Amino acid sequence: MTSDIRKLPTGFGRLWTAQTISSLGDGVTQAALPLLALTLTRDPMALAVVTAAGTLPWLLFGVLGGALVDRWDRRRTMWVADTARAVLLAIPAAAAALDVLSIALLAAVAFLLGLGGLFFDTAATAYLPDLLRRDPALLERANSRLRGAQTAMSGFAGPPAGSALLALGRAVPLLTDAVSFMLSALLVRTLPAMPRPVPEVREPLLRQARAGASYVFRDRVLLGLALRPAVGNVAFLAVETVLALFAHDRLGIDTYGFGLLLTAEATGGLLGAGIASYLGRRLGTGTALTCTAAVEGLAILGLAAAPNPYVAGLALAVCGAGMGATMVLAPSLRQAIVPAHLMGRVASTSRMLAMCAAPIGAFLGGWLATTYDIRTPLYAAAGLLLAMTAVTASMTSNRRVEEALRAAAPDGGPDHPASKDPAQESAPDLV
Repeated sequence: MTSDIRKLPTGFGRLWTAQTISSLGDGVTQAALPLLALTLTRDPMALAVVTAAGTLPWLLFGVLGGALVDRWDRRRTMWVADTARAVLLAIPAAAAALDVLSIALLAAVAFLLGLGGLFFDTAATAYLPDLLRRDPALLERANSRLRGAQTAMSGFAGPPAGSALLALGRAVPLLTDAVSFMLSALLVRTLPAMPRPVPEVREPLLRQARAGASYVFRDRVLLGLALRPAVGNVAFLAVETVLALFAHDRLGIDTYGFGLLLTAEATGGLLGAGIASYLGRRLGTGTALTCTAAVEGLAILGLAAAPNPYVAGLALAVCGAGMGATMVLAPSLRQAIVPAHLMGRVASTSRMLAMCAAPIGAFLGGWLATTYDIRTPLYAAAGLLLAMTAVTASMTSNRRVEEALRAAAPDGGPDHPASKDPAQESAPDLV
C-alpha cells in the first residue's frame, strides 16, 4: 500500500505533541486524585463516588455530545474544551491550598473534567480521520503513536511524578495538570482547519443523535468494538476503585510504590501499542482483538492472586500490553469504516457505552470490597473480561472486519456507508 511509505502530515505532529503534554498532566492527576481522596476518607464507597463522577457525563450527554461535535468545528471544540479544563482545575487547587478540600468537591470537579473530556475526545477522534484522509494504514500508525505517547505520559511518567508532586503540596499536581491543558489548547489552535463533512438535512439534535446510535447498534463489527470496552470498563473500574487499598493493605505498597505499580501497567501498555500493527498483520485485526481481550482477563486473574508486589506488577504489565494493543487496533478500524459525517456520533456512542459501564464497575468494586474481601472485585473483573472475550469473538472476526473495510473503500459503490443518510437508512448488517 502506498500509505505504508507516506509520511504522516505535519499537522499530526502538532496534534501528537498537544496530546502528549496533556497526557503527562493526566497521569499526574491519575495518581494524585485517589491519593488526595485517601487523605480525606478510607471509605471504599466514598472513593467509588469520586471515581464514578468522571464517567457520568458520558451517561448523561454522550450521544448528544457526539451530535454537537458533528455540527461544530472540531478543532475549535478541542481547544475550547482544554482551556475550560485548565481553568476548572484551579478550583480544587485553591481548595487544597486553603485546606477546604472535600470528597464532594473532588467528585464535582471530576464530573466537569469528564464533560470537557467528552467533547475533546470525541472531536479529536473525528478530526484524525479527516486529517489522514481516512487511510487505514496511516490511521493505525497514527493511533499507535498517539496511544504510545499517552501510555508513556499518563501511565509511565505521570503517576510517579504525581506521587512526588503531591509530597510538595496537595495543590501542586492539580496545577501541573492545568498547565498541561493550557499548553495543549495553544497547540491545538495551530492545527490545520478541516472542511466540515457535507451537512445532512437539518434535523432536531435528538433525531440526529438517535441516528448515530442506531448506526452502531445495527452494525455487527461496530457493536462488537463497542461492547469490548463497555464490559471492560465494568471490570477495570472495579479494579481501579480498590487498587490503592489493595496495594496498601494486601501488598504493603506505600504512596511512591503505588505510582510505580501504575508505571508497570503503563510499561506494558507502551509495548502493546508498539506491537499492535504487527499483531494485526500477523493474526488479522479480528483475531488480534480477541487474543488481547483474553490476555487482559488472565492478567487480572493473576493480579487477584498475586502474593507480592512483584507478581502484581508483572500482572498489570501484561494487562497493560493487552489494553495498549486493543486501543490501537479498535479505534483505527472504527475510524476507517465510519463515514465522516457520522464520525462524531459513532465515536461518542461507542465511548458512551464504555463510560456508562464505568460507574457500574466503580460501585461494584466498592460494594464487593465492602461486603466480601478486597480481592473479590479483582476475581469478578477477570471473570467478566473472559466472558466478554467469548461473546464478542465472532462479532469482530477477521471475515467481518475484511467485509467492513471493503464496504468502506472509496469504490464501495451504492452500499458504501457514506452514501446513505443515517436518518433514512439503517447501517449495513455485516453478518
